Amino acid sequence: MKLKVYSSDATKSSEKEFDLPTFEGSKGLQAVKEVVVAHRANARQGTRSTKTRGEVRGGGKKPHAQKGSGRARAGSSRSPLWSGGGVVFGPKPRDFSKKINNKVKALAFSRALFDRAVAGEIEVIEAFSTAQPKTKLMGKLVSLIAPKGRVLLVDAPFTAENSRAARNLARVSLQSANKLNTLDLVGYSKIVVSSAALETIIARANGGQS
Repeated sequence: MKLKVYSSDATKSSEKEFDLPTFEGSKGLQAVKEVVVAHRANARQGTRSTKTRGEVRGGGKKPHAQKGSGRARAGSSRSPLWSGGGVVFGPKPRDFSKKINNKVKALAFSRALFDRAVAGEIEVIEAFSTAQPKTKLMGKLVSLIAPKGRVLLVDAPFTAENSRAARNLARVSLQSANKLNTLDLVGYSKIVVSSAALETIIARANGGQS
């Protein structure tokens, strides 16, 4: 598959053939969905909690007489009907995590990589390098390749200078090639990878690692 390769300053480009995985039909699409859902579910903390009427402090004494007051018959001020009372069927801490086996992860990663490449949403740069490690220069470099939208930069790995120069760009995120996952591949308008990073990604995709 051919991808556009930019020079380090993004002023020149050419097309180059890469050994990306290929797919036909809908193979792998369900795997992509399952893995993305799992990634998002696993990021949930599940720490929300409310108190039932049995856990709210107080309410041991009957608020008022059963008869004669003209009010409803109440046995406790911690009733869910009362302000400050317990919560009925409220959220409790729970584990949202989902388990996906490695074969499904690998299939999803390869399919997502293929789809983004076919759509022309993966751009290759020879290397991330600027005259000086400054955010303004890195922003200009990114804008030449991807003028708008959220952008993911992938290197193998980033140097400390490049990381500092890019991390304050509002629409830009950074990821190492060996940590790139399916959610990263589907979550950005454009993915810009260095040549070294793409080699790592292709090795992972063809080797069955996600």
